[in-house]
Amino acid sequence: MNNPLDSVLPEVLHFVKLQGTQLVFLLGVILFFGAIGGRIFQRLKIPQVVGYIVIGIIIGSSGFQVLGAQTIAALSPISTAALSFIGFLVGSELKLGVIKKYGRQFTGILLGETVTPFFVVGILVTAVYWAFTRDIITSVSLGLLLGAICSATAPAATTDVLKEYRTRGPLTTTVLGLVAMDDAVALILYAVAGSIAAPLLGGTKISFGMQMLSIARDIFGSILIGSAFGFVISRVIKNLMQDEGRVLSFALGGIFLCTGLCELLDLDNILAAMSVGFFMVNFAPVKTRPVFKLVERFTPPVYVLFFVLVGAKLNIWVVTPVLGAIALVYVAGRTLGKSIGCRIGAKLTHAPATVRKYLPWCLLSQAGVAIGLSIAASNDFPDSVGPQIILIITATTFIVQILGPLCVRHGIIKAGEAGLDITEEDILKQSQVQDVTWGNEKSCNAQSSAIVNETDTLRNILDNFSVHHNQSFAVRSASGKLSGIISLEHLKETLQFSELAETMLALDIMDKPEQTCTPDLSLPDLYKYFSDTDTEFMPIVNDKGEPLGVIEKFAVDHYVHRRILELNAKVESLG
Repeated sequence: MNNPLDSVLPEVLHFVKLQGTQLVFLLGVILFFGAIGGRIFQRLKIPQVVGYIVIGIIIGSSGFQVLGAQTIAALSPISTAALSFIGFLVGSELKLGVIKKYGRQFTGILLGETVTPFFVVGILVTAVYWAFTRDIITSVSLGLLLGAICSATAPAATTDVLKEYRTRGPLTTTVLGLVAMDDAVALILYAVAGSIAAPLLGGTKISFGMQMLSIARDIFGSILIGSAFGFVISRVIKNLMQDEGRVLSFALGGIFLCTGLCELLDLDNILAAMSVGFFMVNFAPVKTRPVFKLVERFTPPVYVLFFVLVGAKLNIWVVTPVLGAIALVYVAGRTLGKSIGCRIGAKLTHAPATVRKYLPWCLLSQAGVAIGLSIAASNDFPDSVGPQIILIITATTFIVQILGPLCVRHGIIKAGEAGLDITEEDILKQSQVQDVTWGNEKSCNAQSSAIVNETDTLRNILDNFSVHHNQSFAVRSASGKLSGIISLEHLKETLQFSELAETMLALDIMDKPEQTCTPDLSLPDLYKYFSDTDTEFMPIVNDKGEPLGVIEKFAVDHYVHRRILELNAKVESLG
């Protein structure tokens, strides 16, 4: 039996050679220029993942070769770690309530979007390759194998776009469910295709039954190991949630251990990591759920490294005209097959309209499993179609990895789900005082009209309090400047203890404001002031010091709560 370490030993030795300054320099190049590329493409309204991949192409095998083939192979643990994080976070979205609600829909669409492209690509590739070669046996075998491989969808690029655009809704839920499951279907289809092609081509003759047993071992073994690690991680961190650094360390250590064990046992590390996330979100104590946010905050630089390396691996100059034509047919057939299959499955399962219409845009990316199956094909059929399959999948991966994220972006925006995965913290960060005080709601508008003059009598002030929702008013001087502030609590004390209260003016009972704000002050800064000074209101002034109103904490709380309700209502309206 082969030692699994033998296959990685050359990469380890090369990695050792990269120690020190050279390794640090290369990581710096990848992170720095990858981040720049992502930002440039983001400014162009193109998903940042495309920028990462393009930078990888420029500095990798197809470009200036700053990253050579051996270096890329030596850095492969980064890709493994990134895919594990992706699997872990995708698994965290597969809540039992979601599966119960969408399970029938997931199954119907899954079968449609995997089986349909299998037949479409198989038929088209067979016909086109036969037209070039007049070799029906090779044509049929190539069509079968490429048809099986095309059914897989890459979760990495797809989920990165969903995360970047903060999506939420039935389309997002469906996409996450499908990318978590269709790799297993691809493995089964490849087993079927390989069993048919092997006797035709004289490749490695493994019986269909043995292949299915191997796939069952891969799937169920990965799920079992992932669930076990999910149990262990949740037990370890359940009493440590106040120490975020230690929680993150235990979580990452557990995910890495799970991934490493699956690599040693030749199991699916993505599926195992997904099982870790699935177990923890459904069966671990509720107080351990913040671990997903901690891991998510750790992942951005790892994703940059991963997608730059994806681009660096692609060599777009090795495809012959015949294979180029097959590659184009493959992409067209895969796109057509997934589109038809998605729509049929969505219609039969009565999925929401946005899912039926825009899901085909979100399942075009192809990478890890497809490349893995192409390598398996090259091992099983080394003297026939194996080398050709690797070249075709490499070329098509380049195409769909660039176009796939653009299509996902189009689908989620058209479906109206972009920007709906927003928390209260996000709303605060994105909002300013003027968003609250000059909103559309009357109670918010009242904040900007909460002004009295210094010469207003107590009766006028009380009338203002009875008309408006405010608990405090800004006081305007004769020159139009802010001169003070009056709160309802202060007013009550004045009425209770002063016999001359009826004759008093605003000037007599106002307090000097400790601090003021402008309309463009951010809400997090405003909350910090409220906390530091133990108060719940602040006068608003313009750049001339003239009062514009008062901002009060209850109004900000109401504004944030209303925004959350609006987002939830929009998600519900999508189905």
